[in-house]
Amino acid sequence: MTASSYLPSRPQLFICVFVHSLALTRSLVSMFEGERFTVAQPCTNDEFFDVIDREKQQIDCLILQDGQMLPQLINWLQAQATLLPAIILDAEAQDGATTPPPNQTPATVLYHTAEIRVSLAGQTQMAEQVEAAIAAFLKLSPSCQLPNAPSTADDPEDRLTTQNFLMLQQQRLTDKLKARLGYLGVYYKRNPKDFLRHLSPRDRHTLMAQVRKDYRAIILTYFDGDAELNQRVDNFVNLMFFADVPVAQIVEIHMELMDEFSKQLKLEGRSEEILLDYRLTLIDAIAHLCEMYRRAVPRE
Repeated sequence: MTASSYLPSRPQLFICVFVHSLALTRSLVSMFEGERFTVAQPCTNDEFFDVIDREKQQIDCLILQDGQMLPQLINWLQAQATLLPAIILDAEAQDGATTPPPNQTPATVLYHTAEIRVSLAGQTQMAEQVEAAIAAFLKLSPSCQLPNAPSTADDPEDRLTTQNFLMLQQQRLTDKLKARLGYLGVYYKRNPKDFLRHLSPRDRHTLMAQVRKDYRAIILTYFDGDAELNQRVDNFVNLMFFADVPVAQIVEIHMELMDEFSKQLKLEGRSEEILLDYRLTLIDAIAHLCEMYRRAVPRE
């Protein structure tokens, strides 16, 4: 492993995996093969410390395993004022990635309150867990209290150093996601709870009513030379993107509106041919949305 393997120009996220067994290490590393990741896999504490010393400005997520040695590693990281996104494999954790529940006390957190715990039995979707860990880390407050931090962290200068490192890491990750992974930085900010398929029937109806209203406004002003048209399209695409609304829904809404306008034109004795031009509106909206998703997938 050389430092040149982790040059900032590479499009991958840089993951450091340090767990108890070679078999588990290989299993985890295999989950990142063919993905947008570069993986360091130190085998001893000294190797782990060396990787952190050399690469802490580039590491995007740690994957560690709970056990007797973990507090020592955490204490060392905190003593070095090094805060990084972290996944902790825990034999007692429930399946899947979990952030600390709202009533969790600092005593039950080892590294920081944005750490994510994953059960050993449920660590099959590590790419998604890494994304969740980074998303949680980006929301970590610089004034957060570090559980079980070394006594030196009580010193104002040490606290300031830790806070500065955290803010620099958060800014670096944000810039990296924007510059190296296109819209993926924005993609991380999507909340699955806001996805159309996860909403209650009432909220789903409200969302789709808004989507339809916004698209109708785009249709009505598309050929008017409206200076705000581009902003309307961007707002519409953002709404669709963050709610994870299927592209097919745009087509369905478009066809419904065209049917509505067709009936109105017939009542007025006018030709329906003008409606064919609005296929451009549909193509434009879909193209914008597809481009946003395309740029959310990093180039290999």
